[in-house]
Amino acid sequence: MPIRGSVPFVFGVAIAACFATLAVAGEATVTSPDGAIAVTVNDDGGRAQYSVSFNGETVVGRSRLGLLFKDQHGIERDLEIASSDTANVDVTWEQPWGERRIVRDHHNELAVEFTATDGPARRMTVRFRVFDDGIGFRYEFPKQRGYKDLEITDELTEFAIGERATAWWIPSGEFNRYEYIYNESTAGEVQDAHTPITFRTEDGVHLSIHEAALADYSGMSLQRLRPGNFKAKLSPHADGVLVKTTAPFKTPWRTIQISPDAKGLLNSDLILNLNEPNKLGDVSWVEAGKYVGIWWAMHIRERTWGRDGIHGATTEETKRYIDFAAEHGFIGVLVEGWNIGWDGDWFNNGELFRFAETYPDFDIEELGEYAQSKGVRLIGHHETSGNISNYENQLADALDLYESVGVRAVKTGYVADAGNIERIDGSGIKRYEWHDGQVMVDHHLRVVTEAAKRKIAINAHEPVKDTGLRRTYPNWIAREGARGQEFNAWGSPPNPPSHTAILPFTRMLSGPMDFTPGIFDLTPNENPPVREDMQRSDPSNRPQTTLAKQLALYVVLYSPIQMAADLPENYEERMDAFQFIKDVPTDWEESIALDGAVGEFVTFARKERGGEDWYLGALTNEEPRTLEVPLEFLDAGKTYMAEFYRDGENAHWDTNPYDIKIYKREVTSAETLTLPLGASGGAAIRFTLAE
Repeated sequence: MPIRGSVPFVFGVAIAACFATLAVAGEATVTSPDGAIAVTVNDDGGRAQYSVSFNGETVVGRSRLGLLFKDQHGIERDLEIASSDTANVDVTWEQPWGERRIVRDHHNELAVEFTATDGPARRMTVRFRVFDDGIGFRYEFPKQRGYKDLEITDELTEFAIGERATAWWIPSGEFNRYEYIYNESTAGEVQDAHTPITFRTEDGVHLSIHEAALADYSGMSLQRLRPGNFKAKLSPHADGVLVKTTAPFKTPWRTIQISPDAKGLLNSDLILNLNEPNKLGDVSWVEAGKYVGIWWAMHIRERTWGRDGIHGATTEETKRYIDFAAEHGFIGVLVEGWNIGWDGDWFNNGELFRFAETYPDFDIEELGEYAQSKGVRLIGHHETSGNISNYENQLADALDLYESVGVRAVKTGYVADAGNIERIDGSGIKRYEWHDGQVMVDHHLRVVTEAAKRKIAINAHEPVKDTGLRRTYPNWIAREGARGQEFNAWGSPPNPPSHTAILPFTRMLSGPMDFTPGIFDLTPNENPPVREDMQRSDPSNRPQTTLAKQLALYVVLYSPIQMAADLPENYEERMDAFQFIKDVPTDWEESIALDGAVGEFVTFARKERGGEDWYLGALTNEEPRTLEVPLEFLDAGKTYMAEFYRDGENAHWDTNPYDIKIYKREVTSAETLTLPLGASGGAAIRFTLAE
């Protein structure tokens, strides 16, 4: 459905006060509005440092701050606090689409200016914003003598967590970007890691380290200094420089979300609140909704992207998907493999892609017209294989083509080893960049802004991680950035049962993920191949979930565009369960994490935007468990009809994945539901007002 409204409005009050907060010489402190979180900044030993406490207990020990430059003195030592200012903000703003419509931004701010006491004059401000759900801080480097064109060679930011906390993390600097199974270990055992990374202290406090508003800078991961202590690690340019910039500049926010329990992390809006408001103006053309696509058939080797097999992206096959989408209320049909370049070794030949040239068996103009006649749109796809110069050279023509045939969303792809992003520099020399370095950060934003000029939304796969820029550019509607459903087709190993019980507390803290749920044939590789040369993957590659858990994913893993990822014929065989996918919205008035434990289970309730229905999703890891779910989120004094799609008594992802109970009964907000979940099982429930 179209997104209502245009520029998000702001209401409430913002009160700013400018006064020094130096408690003692060389130290300043700021607390969260509720007083639970305190940040202390000091200049002990001539170094800029900060620490964080929660309810009086240290959660981040003394940690260093600073920047180093290639050709100028750094902000690293011989420093003192010259001044500090504070402010208080309490406003609310509206998302054009999102997990909740109205977001509250309530924080206290401390801006500390550090100046040098030795060497050339230089200064830098570190700005802290402290919310009830965590903190953000960034460096603000003003224009000053001798510091104009700058090359950052190191960011000294540290995070002293301590080695005893439990951590959930994926490695950084590896070839497959963010697409790894999560490790669970002590913080002391964590090596270099991507963010978001989540910790649970021995006292049960939960922390998540990440960044917000990543633009014109390099992506940050964590580098291990010593067990449990980390520093910012920025992905470099091809020449080794981390960031190339000009003063004045501001870095992205370094974020630490803090909660007394796991579910508190899920209810945080900190990342969004640290991003700037919408810069695009009216974005009513951005469409939230569900889609189907010519995609899963390729992953299970029933079709191929290129013509060296059974080509999936044909006019005839696309019309079949369009008809299915129109019949069941989907907004679009994704088609992969329609453009020149997919034949042969496309992974290593990104320069061959032609983004405005179709294969002879795919008539994009006819299909665009056919889709719109059915009330559906084509969803575009641009795979670059990491060759961004080839893509940027064709970007305008490619987007113009899509605009002309009614495409309103494009899935982009950057399948390449993490350090093998190809570009041609200004001298005509081929360079290889990191997937999350400054070059790629700038590239993604260029694609998003060019798409916005044509009223097209972007869903980036193999992306730079999400940092909340969807607030500023609301056409950046989703990203991938973790192991998705496709690993269950050929992953070896596939995603384990705990994977989707970890994602909400890690990757999903950064923003929407296009996970592509909804697989109904849970043993696809046991089917005989379509042709002998189309051999299936190992049968052990399969979704390690029950059918009910596949439905629960639509509520648990948020995205404004959700795919019904399986083949139309597999849905037609199980129309009773398919009804939930048809009903569940993708845009929400409110979202509430009700309960959860990282890697074990999670329960979400969400209310549809523009309506009165609520939806609940619950899932578990490999351990069967029974959840008690109070229905206090429903309106008091009203009766609801609850439509249940939950595991049957004998459900088990491996031995009995299709055991599902579908039934209805009336409920009220005074009740507590008992939900038995099988091994890697789930439950999905729709609540409608009873007549």
